Amino acid sequence: MKAAIIGGGVIGGGWAARFLLNGWDVAVFDPDPDAPRKIAAVLDNAKLSLPALSDVPLPAMGQLSYAATLADAVTGADYIQESVSERLDLKHRVYAEIQKAAPDTPLGSSTSGYKPSQLQEGAINPATIFVAHPFNPVYLLPLAEVVPSPASDAALIEGVKDTLRSIGMFPLHVRKEIDAHIADRFLEAVWREALWLVKDGIATTEEIDEAIRMGFGLRWGQMGLFETYRIAGGEAGMKHFLEQFGPCLTWPWTKLMDVPELNDELVDLIAGQSDAQSGHHTIRELERIRDSNLVGFLRVLKDRDWGAGRVLKAHDAARRDVVQTPDADAPLVRLQVLPSWIDYNGHMTESRYLFAGSETSDTLLRLIGADMDYVAGGHSYYTAETHIRHLGEAKLGDHLTGSVQVLGADDKRLHIFITIAKDGDAVATLEQMLLHVDMAAGKTCPAAPAVLDRLFAIRDAHASLPRPAGAGRHIGQGKS
Repeated sequence: MKAAIIGGGVIGGGWAARFLLNGWDVAVFDPDPDAPRKIAAVLDNAKLSLPALSDVPLPAMGQLSYAATLADAVTGADYIQESVSERLDLKHRVYAEIQKAAPDTPLGSSTSGYKPSQLQEGAINPATIFVAHPFNPVYLLPLAEVVPSPASDAALIEGVKDTLRSIGMFPLHVRKEIDAHIADRFLEAVWREALWLVKDGIATTEEIDEAIRMGFGLRWGQMGLFETYRIAGGEAGMKHFLEQFGPCLTWPWTKLMDVPELNDELVDLIAGQSDAQSGHHTIRELERIRDSNLVGFLRVLKDRDWGAGRVLKAHDAARRDVVQTPDADAPLVRLQVLPSWIDYNGHMTESRYLFAGSETSDTLLRLIGADMDYVAGGHSYYTAETHIRHLGEAKLGDHLTGSVQVLGADDKRLHIFITIAKDGDAVATLEQMLLHVDMAAGKTCPAAPAVLDRLFAIRDAHASLPRPAGAGRHIGQGKS
């Protein structure tokens, strides 16, 4: 599959990374000679963060190329995403050139404000043009607002939504086109109010950010607006909330219908406060901090099968059936050492090495079909024995991978060797024996035939591999 990315800025680069890391080939067209450097920086961030959201190995990364012409980029593409500047005349010129070469290919726009009917004006084939508005960082945040117009091809739009799901996104179908779609209308309202608060000397940029990230931002990130307010209504629910707080909407609390003039004085005030708040970090450092935090939030939501985490689980499930037999040295999981993983020596604590091993073995179990649905049916693999060796050090912020080699397996037993590595070098190994158990009876029993079929395929593929040097060692055994 090939995606054409038109415009290689932050958003275009995020789209490119999202497609590439999900196995698509990507052709980028951007006349800016600095575009390859910019996209490389975005891709570096994506490689560090996106794999950490997945419990299924990502496919081999697609091929990235830079096209000399727009026509070269879109020829043969299965999907086209435009992310050029927010100028309608420019977009129209770009679409005309695209559709000379690829008139029937789905053509999504990253526009944050224009309606699809505006984008379609004068197009060779208006039916293929639509809005696919993402959020930065595109490679991590799943939302894409898909906005068609009455002129759009309904079947094509459904196919686009399937394409976006296949790369781990959540296509929110906006049924009626409107300026700025859905999410940006909220953001603009909050942004205008924030500008007034700074302009009027009520709050600084840092104080406004603290109000969001210490309060309602945490609620919105996992429950949204209406579900949050439903809880606020207590046992009587949303109706009580509206009856109690609805009159407040008529109070003169906000200036949301008015926009402060962004004159030099206000721009300098905001920029100065922002520099004081965050100027000690480079933009690249802030991006890495943001991505690491987002991975943590999303992993928690994934563990709870809630909100954006449910999208991640669905993406894993869709890919699990097509995952090939993993190589013994191919990473099954990618982890980053978090502050809570550090002991008093500044190193990753022992329990987290066990956690990393557990994440790796759990991923293997999911690959063979022994997942939570299987457990809900009353059967599971229990860890009967673990021998861990500490071979190196992992510190705060280090990126780790977990890989597994199946040393042996029968209908009840699974013998595996896990390697936790940093930059390709092992920092720990875990040798484990797992037993398949009937949970109700509390006894071992044969695994389901479908599970054994997948497990034995991996066992047989790994049988020709060299036995790991540390396999079978006992505590205190000297080096040979």
